[in-house]
Amino acid sequence: MTEMEENLQSPVKDSDMTLEQPLLLIGNPNNRRTLGLQEARQRFGLQPALVLPYARLLKTWRRGGTMADAVQQCLEGRGTTHVKGEPSSPASILYANHDLVHGVNSVPLIRLDAPGEEWEVERELLFLGAVNDVSPLIDGLSAGIIPAEQTLTLEQEWGRIYAPNQWFRGWKACLERIRHEALEYWPNARFMNDPHDIAIMFDKRKCQQHLSAHSVHVPPTLQSSEPIRNYADLRTAMKTAGMNRVFVKLACGSGASGVVAYQINPRTGAEIAITTVGMERVQGKVIFYNEGRMRRYTHTSEISALMDWLCAEGAQIERWMAKASLGSSVFDIRQLVAGGQAGHAIVRLSQTPITNLHLRNERLLPAEAGLDEQQMNGVQTAAKAAMAAFPNSWSAGIDVMLSGGIEPRAYILDVNPFGDLLYRVQHNGLGTYEWQMELLRKEPYNHD
Repeated sequence: MTEMEENLQSPVKDSDMTLEQPLLLIGNPNNRRTLGLQEARQRFGLQPALVLPYARLLKTWRRGGTMADAVQQCLEGRGTTHVKGEPSSPASILYANHDLVHGVNSVPLIRLDAPGEEWEVERELLFLGAVNDVSPLIDGLSAGIIPAEQTLTLEQEWGRIYAPNQWFRGWKACLERIRHEALEYWPNARFMNDPHDIAIMFDKRKCQQHLSAHSVHVPPTLQSSEPIRNYADLRTAMKTAGMNRVFVKLACGSGASGVVAYQINPRTGAEIAITTVGMERVQGKVIFYNEGRMRRYTHTSEISALMDWLCAEGAQIERWMAKASLGSSVFDIRQLVAGGQAGHAIVRLSQTPITNLHLRNERLLPAEAGLDEQQMNGVQTAAKAAMAAFPNSWSAGIDVMLSGGIEPRAYILDVNPFGDLLYRVQHNGLGTYEWQMELLRKEPYNHD
């Protein structure tokens, strides 16, 4: 019997908990996030996390099984986890046995990671979105519904955005079921980020409303007495509100997917939409995809098609505020917060309104960008306030903008529950995953 197995079979008080409490990581095996966390645990001499792949979990559910069944399969060697450069080997944590679990006080700490970058998971979430009756992002039908029987046979087209509202329904159902089954099998299990919070963070509209209700500064939302369902509604609402510049964001998008910076010249009526979204007409149907580069649309026919789709799938529409600038670039800051502490920060500079780093925008450390202590204190205070609005969650990457002008104010643009994948940046000499593991080792995670 291993030391960890002995720990699991001995009652442990909360005050005695250490990071040798098992860590169950629900994610995609061997991607950058999983490997980064496992390498950090290895550095500190900690047991590797048991990785429960999303693909295995979703398949098990579809075939009538449970989360505990999926964990047991991993423990029996049908799922493995390893550190880069080390041989693959089955994880050795024995809390998947149902009868044993209910007699154990030491229960897993559960970390949910991003489900992206794996096509099999994408299809399973689309399937789950087709068969589950969970609250959608919008009232009524979205722009595109893929029947359940077709989702599992979809062929991947790189960059294509498939039925985002349906995907979010599946993701939300996945989160709800993980929370329900985890607490059923391990009643005292702790989540690093609560699945309910993750669902709110993923829905940009609900997230901004939630932050605003907790007195966190966010860009003003475009208000309308009627739902904004299409391009015509958007134009009417903008005119009524006197907003000539807005961001229209796919409510469940990430990585700039479905983000449009849109402006109208009030004098001439000329309009321009800046986005990464590409459009292509195939067999009479418009297909939307991520190009990985910026595009500018100026023709009403193109802009209306884009806005009709975004509004039908569910969109967050907010004032396009002027960001602080450095030279000819505007910037915002990704600030990592964990355990109530502000850690790693990256300044993202762009010649366009969209600053995401995968769009080949420039990245600098705050000191390299010339941000002074007062500015960074404002960024960190705002980011920590945003995280505090989710008391049942432990860490997130917070996107913060400083407004332009003599006295800039910090505004929260986004709360990313999986926003800790930051390259080539350290805090207290540690990478992002190492820093988080060190925090947990010093102060074992507890929501109480």
